[in-house]
Amino acid sequence: MDNLFDVAIIGGGINGTSIAYQLAKMGKKVVLLEKNHIACEASSAAAGMLAAQAELEQDGPLFQLALQSQSMFPTLSVELIELTGIDIEYVNKGMLKIAESEELALEVKKQVTFQQKWDPMITWLDSKEICEMEPALSGNVAGGMFLPNDGHVQPAKLTEAFAKAAESFGAEIREQIEVVSFIFEKGHVKGVQTNKGVIHCEQVVVATGAWAAKLMRETGLDLYINPVKGECFSVKTEAPIINTTIFSDKRCYLVPKRNGEIYIGATMVENRIDNKVTPEGIRTLIERATQLVPQIKEAAWERVWTGIRPQTGDGFPYIGEHPSLRGLYVAAGHFRNGILLSPITGKLVAELLTRSSLLDQKLLSAFRLVRHKQTVG
Repeated sequence: MDNLFDVAIIGGGINGTSIAYQLAKMGKKVVLLEKNHIACEASSAAAGMLAAQAELEQDGPLFQLALQSQSMFPTLSVELIELTGIDIEYVNKGMLKIAESEELALEVKKQVTFQQKWDPMITWLDSKEICEMEPALSGNVAGGMFLPNDGHVQPAKLTEAFAKAAESFGAEIREQIEVVSFIFEKGHVKGVQTNKGVIHCEQVVVATGAWAAKLMRETGLDLYINPVKGECFSVKTEAPIINTTIFSDKRCYLVPKRNGEIYIGATMVENRIDNKVTPEGIRTLIERATQLVPQIKEAAWERVWTGIRPQTGDGFPYIGEHPSLRGLYVAAGHFRNGILLSPITGKLVAELLTRSSLLDQKLLSAFRLVRHKQTVG
């Protein structure tokens, strides 16, 4: 087996596979190493919302990164199905960010004014207008912001499509291989030691989400990545009861998928890295969801699951090169925006590794691995 590559990517999640795809498309000899199987963690647990403007409420590098990435999905969905035959189920029927009280309505109206600078199609809908758009919604809703360009995808299918597309350009995907350490020579990475031997390469990208900090600690770099467990469940209806994604300020969302399922999530439990689904977590979600859409009570139960999100101290992902070890890069800490940011993350990292003149250095500097502000906000 050939163990000599240009780049080794550690982590077979949404960002690792996106990076592999972009680098392989550029002609790099790439190997992706995953200790379990592709999309086995957060990438298959996410609901797949592309909520650039529902979740991010102020301008800045992360907001601009999210807008760029969101705009890539229409072309990307076509590109991936042509290369792999995998439909990532890109749906763009918009999102309703709900205000459940008059007090919250004032806040959401302010967000509408701000967001219209970037998308003039974003509008405020009062309670009557929302119920006309989504009749199944509770009549107690005070109003909400309609974001016509916030869609969603199937995250596991997107991850699989990235991986297959990378393979179509010559990348190797190796599952059940765990990286245990890095190999350095005179301050430059020369490969990785795995549980199945040595992989030789000149560049390594760590894209292991909530587990990135542990792997990087041996290099003397202390990344602030806090695992946050989220619990979700889904129901299924014979006929659609909602058409748009419903996003509540109480941190509950309902995402209607093509197959009739509605994904409902998500709880947030910090510093937890187990995959247990708790009765209390699911009870809380059921209560919130049925307050918003009472018909959920009559839907058929499908399944429950958990995912571990990687949260950073300042809310920004880490995307950049190690400050003292050449050729070692990190792309991790995307928290609730991993699916949304995956296209732009793959593009940025590929441009960074190839020293592309297209790289937006000013934007990327906000996500460097060594940052002054490391407090949770």
